[in-house]
Amino acid sequence: MTSTVFGSQSPSMPENLPRAATSASSPTALSAAASSWSAPTDSSAVATSASAPAASSASAATVSSPQETAATTPSAARTRLMRQTVLSNDPITDDFDQQEAALLAKREARRLALREQFRPLFSLVVPPLLGVVAFLFIWMAVAQVSPQLPGPLKVWVSALDVFSRPFYVKGPNDQGIGWNILMSLGRVGIGFGLAAAIGIPLGFILGRFQFLNAMANPIISLLRPVSPLAWLPIGLLVFKAANPAAIWVIFISSIWPMIINTAVGVQRVPQDYLNVARVLNLSEWKVVTKILFPAVLPYMLTGVRLSIGVAWLVIVAAEMLTGGVGIGFWVWDEWNNLNVEHIIIAIFVVGIVGLLLEHLLLLLARRFSY
Repeated sequence: MTSTVFGSQSPSMPENLPRAATSASSPTALSAAASSWSAPTDSSAVATSASAPAASSASAATVSSPQETAATTPSAARTRLMRQTVLSNDPITDDFDQQEAALLAKREARRLALREQFRPLFSLVVPPLLGVVAFLFIWMAVAQVSPQLPGPLKVWVSALDVFSRPFYVKGPNDQGIGWNILMSLGRVGIGFGLAAAIGIPLGFILGRFQFLNAMANPIISLLRPVSPLAWLPIGLLVFKAANPAAIWVIFISSIWPMIINTAVGVQRVPQDYLNVARVLNLSEWKVVTKILFPAVLPYMLTGVRLSIGVAWLVIVAAEMLTGGVGIGFWVWDEWNNLNVEHIIIAIFVVGIVGLLLEHLLLLLARRFSY
């Protein structure tokens, strides 16, 4: 039997109680019935109170699992922890992570291999290219400050016109730049060849014999610092012509590096080699060809490189003074015509030809090095 109070049901009396207990006629019976009946409690409270001792004993006896830990953490952390737990126990996820790591390692190895492959090319091309670009920017800046100096674009247009007809001939002193370069190279070849033919054997002799070296040392020390153009009047006086005088200037200017470097190379040959040659009773020709020449060759080629640079440097100044056909005379003639673009073109031509001659001698040195 239930009764409703403020819209809620009150707990009902058990049906098995005697009816006499519910009547108010006997107070003694009512108290006995109340003592035998206990009101039912909320089921959740009963469950909580019943499970609390068990939960506390279980937590004390064993370590909490990730699911139990997640039940006591906030919702975001609980979600993350459950996700990590699932992923850590998933073999498919482990395989995917391993494949991804292998792919990343493969990409990194390929990148390192490409970098090592292109590193020599980068070191060979990029720094010189940056230097050329910086030089052109400086040249353009100077041309903007000084309007008389033509810029790179103007010089380039003029160079295209000059090299479009390099071998024209309009007179004995009016020829294309190709003929002027060939004439200068011919003079350099003759003067340099004579200097090598005399300077290299003289260097062997001075390095081999100490007495002769002591005799020639003050003369070489006195004449070597003399400016090349100072020898030009002597050449004009002796040879009575401009072309031999220019060859003489090239010869006297380029002979000193070959003499000095060859003599130093001979002097630095180990004395043990010469002692063995003396014990074997080798001739002087055998000593020079079998012992001295292989040991002295690097020093000799260094002297040759220095000499060819000096020879090509001197020919421009010598031809400016002697006239005729040649790159030096071409520069002077263009200056008289106030053609600054052609002067700059000649400067680049002289530099490029000198660079090619030096690299040619470097290849020769590598070819014949012992």
